[in-house]
Amino acid sequence: MPTVQETLGAIANMHKEMPFEKHPLWAGLYEGTFSKRQVGEFAKQFGIIPLHNHNYHGRLYVICPDPKWRSRLAEVVYEEGTGKLYSNGIPHNQLYLNFSRALGIPDEEMWQPDYCPEALTFKSYFRDVCSHNIVEGIAAHMLASEAQGPGFFAPMARRMQKHYGLSDQAVDFWVIHDAADSDHSSVGVELLGDFAKTQQDRELVIKTARGMIEMSMMLYDGILTRVKAVGR
Repeated sequence: MPTVQETLGAIANMHKEMPFEKHPLWAGLYEGTFSKRQVGEFAKQFGIIPLHNHNYHGRLYVICPDPKWRSRLAEVVYEEGTGKLYSNGIPHNQLYLNFSRALGIPDEEMWQPDYCPEALTFKSYFRDVCSHNIVEGIAAHMLASEAQGPGFFAPMARRMQKHYGLSDQAVDFWVIHDAADSDHSSVGVELLGDFAKTQQDRELVIKTARGMIEMSMMLYDGILTRVKAVGR
């Protein structure tokens, strides 16, 4: 049976095999190769995650079988919904809307965008994988998805300020999530030790994490296609 460390090592290797920061979408944001209009299209499409987070984190809380861990997950849901732990009482969806407002996008356009097919598919997959098995949900959300951004989002935010003239408030979402996602993914590591106790569980963790990272890459491909279609 794979140990917890071997399981985590396998997931770390997946992130090395499929590094999200090397994807042309994120590389373009970091390097400033997109126009401000194109970044606006990115903001609309990527909103499928931060503007719909209750469909993901919220479901992990509901299905968690352990009262102690439900409490920990409740803290994550509380922070996303209120911002009272990391972001001075600004809910994370509002942090994201501050980003899109700085790009000239009205809030109603953010809530009702023309999502690309990949974004809609990603939402359906993500919501489902967080809905019925806590081991799968932890692997997908905390060990695969939220493990991608820490160490990259904050530097990317500073680069976007330079390239697009954005204020600190406009990029707070990214800076805060650099820290918050690191905390959430570390919670996932602890949860793994408590819930993935059998070989079947740990094999499921590895399989689910790979599937989630692959789905993330599909999402980024779809967003990049829309970004390019907007033109400079």
